Amino acid sequence: MNTIWFPDLSNSNGPKYLTLTDAIRQAIVSEQLQVGERLPPVRELGWQLKVTPGTVARAYTKLTDEGLLKAAVGRGTFVAEPKAMPQHRPIEIGARPTKVPDRIELLSPLLPDVGQEALIRNCYARMAQMPNDNLIQYPSQATEAGARVAIADWLKGVQLGRFDPEDIVLAHGGQNAIMMILQIVLKDPNPMIFAEDLSYAGFRHAARLLRAGVVGLKCDSEGVMPEELEVACQKYGPQIFCTSPEVHNPTTGHTGLTRRKELAEVAQKYGCTVLEDDCYHMQGSGLPTYRQLLPELGWYVSSLSKSLTPSLRVGFALAPQGKAQTLRRTAQFNHFGLAITITDLTEMVLQSPDLPQIRTAIVERVNSYVRIAVNVLGRYDLKWRDDVPFLWLKLPRGWRASNFCRTAEKQGIRLRSADDFALLDGRAPHAVRITVNGQIPLEAFERAMYALERLLSNPPDLIEV
Repeated sequence: MNTIWFPDLSNSNGPKYLTLTDAIRQAIVSEQLQVGERLPPVRELGWQLKVTPGTVARAYTKLTDEGLLKAAVGRGTFVAEPKAMPQHRPIEIGARPTKVPDRIELLSPLLPDVGQEALIRNCYARMAQMPNDNLIQYPSQATEAGARVAIADWLKGVQLGRFDPEDIVLAHGGQNAIMMILQIVLKDPNPMIFAEDLSYAGFRHAARLLRAGVVGLKCDSEGVMPEELEVACQKYGPQIFCTSPEVHNPTTGHTGLTRRKELAEVAQKYGCTVLEDDCYHMQGSGLPTYRQLLPELGWYVSSLSKSLTPSLRVGFALAPQGKAQTLRRTAQFNHFGLAITITDLTEMVLQSPDLPQIRTAIVERVNSYVRIAVNVLGRYDLKWRDDVPFLWLKLPRGWRASNFCRTAEKQGIRLRSADDFALLDGRAPHAVRITVNGQIPLEAFERAMYALERLLSNPPDLIEV
């Protein structure tokens, strides 16, 4: 290392070792530090920068795990040779040809292919040409390091509070991450989960597996009402509140800043843990997450399934401050890490120069389907958002949700009833969720919307016999 080059850590807001890590990484990328160049001994650099040797050692270890540095016993730490990377082949961005199926599936969102499949195939091909000494090893923190760094970059712009890529814990999809968090948090002899009265069914399924009860909290247009959470905390004690403030599933609702702060205040008052499910993260609002609002109580979960591709089954979670090690240990006991080939593939996909265009194209294409649905069904009580791959339709008088879904299925269209999102002892409105199926032609989706419109216009008590 050139002795003239020493980073200035005096203005660091976060951990010193992260600032040092970023400074060394940038020096390597900019070629201020050349391949094979020896870095100063830990104690010497610590003295120069007025930090502890442990801070320097941690930064060196992190960069060694990432493959940017290599340690030679008895000789020191050196800038590593860059990994041989096969040449990147540009991806053609845009909607791919689709087929018209016999039955239109609108049960769960199906993202359009605007280049993801080609990108994944290209990454597989590049991986096959790259040397990899880990293919007969168990996964570890080191083998997941690159994927965690790539996911941290994916999450840029999400207001998560302070965290380091090492704090990200990988899971087999968002549901697996939710299960791990509930396993950590639910300690009461009679555990209870608080959730919106209409909410993601995965919360209920997880509760059933963990023998926990579920308490439904009444909502308005911005989500759970603070007084509802307070009453639940008073009755059941500090439990866990599961919520989706960015995109409420199934109603497409959004929790604004004032309401988030009000709910966070109640949670803080009673010591209630908050689990935020952000799996429909596509663009984000820029509002603070509960992990930022409640650094000691807020957990965050997201995945790639609803915004890029579900095929990788990669989810990730962030624990509150001071609990990252507990989450890592739970993941280790739960599944011993994700397959090395999957984490390598995830890292390569998320670091692709084509990814920003692909993300933009996905949102634009999803919006094309949403607009069709709005144009056809807009005269009914319809809730929608441009970047959310589903719509919420309250049925007109004369239709019950179950009957409407059965009738639509007879016409080859499968929908999800509000009953699928209600608690076992809860009451569901007469409404349905219509999802975007980006894997059928726009014309076929439009025909399906017109078929639904005809049903809506002719409820059973008005249909002629």
